[in-house]
Amino acid sequence: MSTEKKADFSGVTASVDSTAQEVPKADFSGVSASVDSTAEVVGGDTYTVTVQKGDSLSKIAKQHLGDANAWKTIFEANRDVLDDPDKIFPGQTLKLPQK
Repeated sequence: MSTEKKADFSGVTASVDSTAQEVPKADFSGVSASVDSTAEVVGGDTYTVTVQKGDSLSKIAKQHLGDANAWKTIFEANRDVLDDPDKIFPGQTLKLPQK
């Protein structure tokens, strides 16, 4: 057995102050945002995008065309540079149809 004395907390009390003031909500009215894009308008009804690390045709389709299933359209438009839709590389330039 130990001869150490343990702390006596029997006289400790606690209380909650419920009269706290309401914290004002954050003001985001001065916040602005910008979007950087690798898309470049080619002219007519197509533009180009440069493949970034982590991109896939479906990710590019979702980001630029609004529908991940439009990857097939991108693949067909780039048959001259793509043999496999799963093999795209950072730095490649792909043609995209206008939305």
